[in-house]
Amino acid sequence: MAEYDVVIIGAGIVGLAAARELLRRKPALRLAIVEKEPEIGRHQTGHNSGVIHSGIYYAPGSLKAKACVAGAAQLYEYCEEKGIAFERCGKVIVASDDSEVPRLEELHRRGTANGVPGLEAVGPKRLRELEPHVVGVRGLWSPNTGIINYSQVAAAYADDVRSAGGEIRTSHAVVGLQSRGSERVVETTRGELTAGAVIACAGLYADRVAALSGASASPRIVPFRGDYYLLRPERRHLVRGMIYPVPDPAFPFLGVHLTRRIDGSVWLGPNAVLAFAREGYRRTDLAVRDVAEALGHRGFRRLATRYWKVGLAEMWRDVSKAAFCASLRVYMPELETSDLLPGPSGVRAQALSDDGALVDDFVVDRAGGILHVRNAPSPAATSSLAIGAMIADAYEHGDQ
Repeated sequence: MAEYDVVIIGAGIVGLAAARELLRRKPALRLAIVEKEPEIGRHQTGHNSGVIHSGIYYAPGSLKAKACVAGAAQLYEYCEEKGIAFERCGKVIVASDDSEVPRLEELHRRGTANGVPGLEAVGPKRLRELEPHVVGVRGLWSPNTGIINYSQVAAAYADDVRSAGGEIRTSHAVVGLQSRGSERVVETTRGELTAGAVIACAGLYADRVAALSGASASPRIVPFRGDYYLLRPERRHLVRGMIYPVPDPAFPFLGVHLTRRIDGSVWLGPNAVLAFAREGYRRTDLAVRDVAEALGHRGFRRLATRYWKVGLAEMWRDVSKAAFCASLRVYMPELETSDLLPGPSGVRAQALSDDGALVDDFVVDRAGGILHVRNAPSPAATSSLAIGAMIADAYEHGDQ
């Protein structure tokens, strides 16, 4: 039986960042990461839009706000040191009509309160200078928003972990967690590991791993699939950076947008629909247990009742390219349905409370003698170094 000081469950970008930070602080630490997939970063880390967020959207004082602003600055510095390609291409949030201007102004207030650098309220003329093919009455320009390939970032974190003496054990799915005196036993499909401390960064399976330790299964993870289209290559000139709508307060996601990628491609989307599998990247993917858990959860039923109109609209947009394109043409009228090519998809692990509220902030708590990251959706990748420090702080506090 392998023995360690710390075992981390999950080799996504958050688990890797936590391991890296722990080893940076305690070089003698015996640490291992266990990961059920044969490779690191296979799910949320490898299925996202690659945006380095600036911290505009999040409530001032929240963990998301603090970690995003600090994490973005740390990530830019880290990538410069490691030679990882990134670009500060900037993002503009577009108010398509006067009714959206108060919400845009609130975003400006939030971003300023959070310390987001360089925010600028812009009118139609400046908007067209920034994005010549966009139409809107007002805009909010965030020059510090950037793009990157997070799989490369995760690989660099993994190299740091291994160089510091940590182990990454892939193809080790966790099937049980036990306490034996002062030790924790992590049961995997390839044997047991013992540790003085266990940290769970299980992403899409955060609630199930928590339940293995005897902790509450709430908040429940509900998977939302987001599908993207690709902008036809000869039309990529329509987009210089990132173009986002003002978020609709009637729906808890950001709405479809246009994002230039570090490889030069342009992604359009995503929408947000219930995924029928926690790893359901295709519309046809189905896991009976995952669907049963989601539909059987009182919180999800309450959420569905509250947002049924926008939920139906999202489902329609998911199957209708014309409806998807129409959402984008509100602020980029030149787009045609023929400009949209089939693209990738991702699944967001969203924590949901029993009362039907989406858990908005990052959640790190201790239960069953184990430190659990219960909710870390976007901007977790941007914030990964800051979240890693947060987890290390919590570990050290519990170790005292």
